[in-house]
Amino acid sequence: MKVIDLNCDMGEAFGNYAMPNDEKLMDYISSVNIACGFHAGDPAVMQQTVNLAIKKGLSIGAHPGLPDLQGFGRREMKISPNDAYQLTLYQIGALGGFVKAAGSRLHHVKAHGALYNMAAKDAALAKAIAQAVFDFDPGLILYALAGSKMIEEAEKLSIVTASEVFADRSYQDDGLLTPRSSDYALITNDEDAVNQVLGFALKQKVKSVNGNHIAVKAETVCLHGDGKHAVEFAKLISEKLEKEGIMIKAPAI
Repeated sequence: MKVIDLNCDMGEAFGNYAMPNDEKLMDYISSVNIACGFHAGDPAVMQQTVNLAIKKGLSIGAHPGLPDLQGFGRREMKISPNDAYQLTLYQIGALGGFVKAAGSRLHHVKAHGALYNMAAKDAALAKAIAQAVFDFDPGLILYALAGSKMIEEAEKLSIVTASEVFADRSYQDDGLLTPRSSDYALITNDEDAVNQVLGFALKQKVKSVNGNHIAVKAETVCLHGDGKHAVEFAKLISEKLEKEGIMIKAPAI
């Protein structure tokens, strides 16, 4: 039986818990990436989201980002590899503390936004992030863009990786995501997004914005949880995968 993980970024609120989609979305995914306070989230939200994820039986990951609350971590910043190492290690530790206190264990790490995209192409940043994961716990899984420098650098350290693809993001011919600044960055039609996910899961391929079919290693699919119809979309994806006989399950740690 084919198996694929569905992950979602969560806990991206502040103060009183204000992400109504999160709990409902958890019914249709297998792993969750929880913001650690730099691009979004705070201690209260981290604790609440961790507890919800444990209740739902999900695999929990730290979701470190750039220190950019105003820009939601989606603006590139000029940082050194050591900066990347420090901010990644710091945030893993913060989220890991809440997970441990709740009687569970951290499963994976996935960088957020601009940090994720920068490290996908920059080997030095990728190496620093992978090293931070390894130094915190070499048994953690690193979720990273399929075919990226982060996958390469993590494998050099013998870190288990999960090659990530995106349900609602378009792809370039080189297998990288279309920049969000482009008009074609997001896939807004549900049918197109579902077909893209099925292509990942069944054929390990994706159709680029130029119409070319690109081979891609797809082990975990990111579903964005901040859209208006995020819950309905997650339910649709889940049902389509199950109909095709594909098991939704997080990678084994």
